[in-house]
Amino acid sequence: MKNQLLLLSSLLLSTLLLTTTFVPNANAENGVTDTEITLGISNAQSGPAAALGTGVSTGISVYFDKVNASGGIHGHTLKIVQTDDMYEPAQAIANTQKLLDEDKVFALIGYVGTPTAKAVTPNISREKAPFIAPFTGAGFLRTPVLPTVFNLRSSYNDEMEAIVAQLVDSKSLKNVALFKQNDSYGQAGESGLTAALEKRNLSISAVGSYERNTTDVAEALATLKEAKPDAVVMVGAYKACAEFMKEAKAAGFSPIFVNISFVGTSALAKEAGEAGEGSFVSQVMPNPFTSDLAIVKQFQEDMTKAGKADMIDYTSLEGYVQAAMFTMALGNIEGDITRDKLIEAFNKLDIDLGGLKLKFTPEDHQALDQVYLTKIVGGKPETVEGF
Repeated sequence: MKNQLLLLSSLLLSTLLLTTTFVPNANAENGVTDTEITLGISNAQSGPAAALGTGVSTGISVYFDKVNASGGIHGHTLKIVQTDDMYEPAQAIANTQKLLDEDKVFALIGYVGTPTAKAVTPNISREKAPFIAPFTGAGFLRTPVLPTVFNLRSSYNDEMEAIVAQLVDSKSLKNVALFKQNDSYGQAGESGLTAALEKRNLSISAVGSYERNTTDVAEALATLKEAKPDAVVMVGAYKACAEFMKEAKAAGFSPIFVNISFVGTSALAKEAGEAGEGSFVSQVMPNPFTSDLAIVKQFQEDMTKAGKADMIDYTSLEGYVQAAMFTMALGNIEGDITRDKLIEAFNKLDIDLGGLKLKFTPEDHQALDQVYLTKIVGGKPETVEGF
């Protein structure tokens, strides 16, 4: 493992030091000076989804800080302008316009959420701004391919297929219900679950919903309890999902609970306490606590060195990998640094990032398609083969 980490560090360092000399741009690109490249982030830094935004942003910052300490990329340090959208679409739009129009950022990274991503997509498309690795598995960012959007994570359809394969194919369950957030995130999850069940000649047995940024789940619980499902697939943020499981436990309602990755596993386990024990979460990143992949070991080491060991989890790992992916693409640019060249570099990116194989083509803007299954045991996610 030590040799793997040394190899990964060498790979990252070679990219960091690539083309350390710089020829100033004749026509400067937004967010690019002779010495600095500025990126913008809008995600939840406050409110009920704050753990997701702060986790992703922490992972990005830790990686970029390491890049900057090593001399930057092409002689440029990487700067972040962080904004807080509280997981609300209207605020995400306002933040994005400020980042593009006033802060003049080079690219956008670290966005969290389906409703916020959906809200800002028209602005991003109009400005032709690179939109790097939004923390959502929604299909509208994948099909059709959006020229400036580059997704890191597996889709919600991928996650739902893996979940249903376990519930139906492996456990022979037929009665599968859905607890969802009542917005585009919930709709994206419902679409994926419906597709996976329909492949097996089944349908969702019941749907209970709640409103975004609330924990008012009583009506949804009553609806789903009446349906007596074998399993409830959950498409929500951690506070609402935790509240649902706590109220379900108090009501004696105990189907198999399965969350998808967006929930924020560490935050869910903390919020749910005993009610979350034995529940499952599908993941799109390897286990940040136990994986032997070199990228995960490097992540753990860098987070610890940065004094952020207490924030090691799936969300910060995903932010870290987002930043590494961006850095690799940026390092492949020759000559002037422009948005067009970054997009070209992403379309050709094909790398093994410490055990994670990332590849884009002009026809496929999703780098990963792996789904991992975990079970919450003792407040921690354990990787499992099945439910």
